[in-house]
Amino acid sequence: RPSPALCAGPEVRGAGGLVSVPSLPPCPAWTPAPSTTTGMCDGEENPAAVPMALKDVQGDGRWMSQHNRFVADTKDKEPDVLFVGDSLVQLLQQFEIWRELFSPLHALNFGVGGDATQHVLWRLQHGELENIRPKVVVVWVGTNNHGHSAQQVAGGIEAIVHLIHQRQAQAKVIVLGLLPRGRDPNPLRVKNERVNELVCAALRPLPHATFLDTDPGLVASDGSLSHHDLYDYLNLTRDAYSRLCQPIHRAVLQALGEAAGTGA
Repeated sequence: RPSPALCAGPEVRGAGGLVSVPSLPPCPAWTPAPSTTTGMCDGEENPAAVPMALKDVQGDGRWMSQHNRFVADTKDKEPDVLFVGDSLVQLLQQFEIWRELFSPLHALNFGVGGDATQHVLWRLQHGELENIRPKVVVVWVGTNNHGHSAQQVAGGIEAIVHLIHQRQAQAKVIVLGLLPRGRDPNPLRVKNERVNELVCAALRPLPHATFLDTDPGLVASDGSLSHHDLYDYLNLTRDAYSRLCQPIHRAVLQALGEAAGTGA
């Protein structure tokens, strides 16, 4: 498997200057579609692209409490970088790699465990993009879109990118690729791979967004995933985060450099 690569270009900027990164294979052509029907045919509404609050099935209000805390953060913090997504974003903040690489960049973490694309859309539409002016927004979501096809999930991610650009036109959006999941080969891995292909193709024509394949080669030669990398075969361990975050950090630095060059 190739090393983590930016779909949009062959180089990223690290602390020591430009670093060459292998490019992904060319993506197929893509034609944009309206936000709530993105990824669908004949105008059919895409459920993954329709904003929806997470149903409080447990009855403790935790999801809405987290959202309200994020909205409060937008009123008294001034992030240059915003991370938004599911538990892969949320848990990143618990490790030293966050404080080492991203805290110095004035980053906020708006990750919520269990979120799917429609939940992130709802949160972003209801205050999490207000009062702030980030230069870079990192999006990592889609693996929890159970019951949605790869085309629908990709459409949901495209809708998030569209919304961010609509509300924060100065921001560069970096979409992180979905990771393999499950100890052994399974249909969800195939689906996530297809989502990545579709999103890579969709973002290629967009100057304000890019796709980043973050998988450093998590799947072993026998097709298995190790609990040393994904402790529950879905969420990352500290060591795995350390490996994945290096290319993310380089991509964020590159985007911040571009923003500085344009005066954003």
